[in-house]
Amino acid sequence: LPIWLAFAAIIAAWQAASSSGLLSALIMPSPWQVVHAFGDMWRSTDVLVDLEASLSRLLWGWAIGTLAGLAVGVAMGIWSVARSVGIPVVSALFPIPKIALLPLLILWFDIGEPSKVATIALGVFFPTVITGYSSVDAVPRNLIRMAQSFNVPRHAIIHKILLPGAMPGILAGFRITSSIGLILLVAAEMIGAEHGVGAFILRAG
Repeated sequence: LPIWLAFAAIIAAWQAASSSGLLSALIMPSPWQVVHAFGDMWRSTDVLVDLEASLSRLLWGWAIGTLAGLAVGVAMGIWSVARSVGIPVVSALFPIPKIALLPLLILWFDIGEPSKVATIALGVFFPTVITGYSSVDAVPRNLIRMAQSFNVPRHAIIHKILLPGAMPGILAGFRITSSIGLILLVAAEMIGAEHGVGAFILRAG
């Protein structure tokens, strides 16, 4: 309840500032104007085409980046060889702004859907690797040692101890990567897309 009251208070203050003239409609339209404009767009069905295009790109890019990132991150958390190779590579490539690679991805995959999906997948991949590795590494080692003392097979330790123990951290990381994917989606569509939320923003501007 408090969070809804906070949102209601913010929107009410926004509407009051717009109605009193403190906020110009050119700088920031009122909530009522936003709702009215969204209704007009929804009835024209143009926004549905853009939302469908963006949602498809986001789902594909996020799914590919997440699956690949989890595979690499969990491997780094389990096997020392994967960790010794993966940590330097991920540390070197993670800081690179993925949207800056879009021109290169366009050369590789053309200006169509694959380049945009690849941009989102790359942006999601590295945080997922770090989240997967950190979550597996944070599983209490006494649980693993206890299982080993009972001669539990290695694959059973992975499936019954490591992965369930790492799951809360991995799921929390999904919240971050979904936000990153959305940011990269809009930026990529602004650079080269006929339909999508980013392209819609440019047309509206």
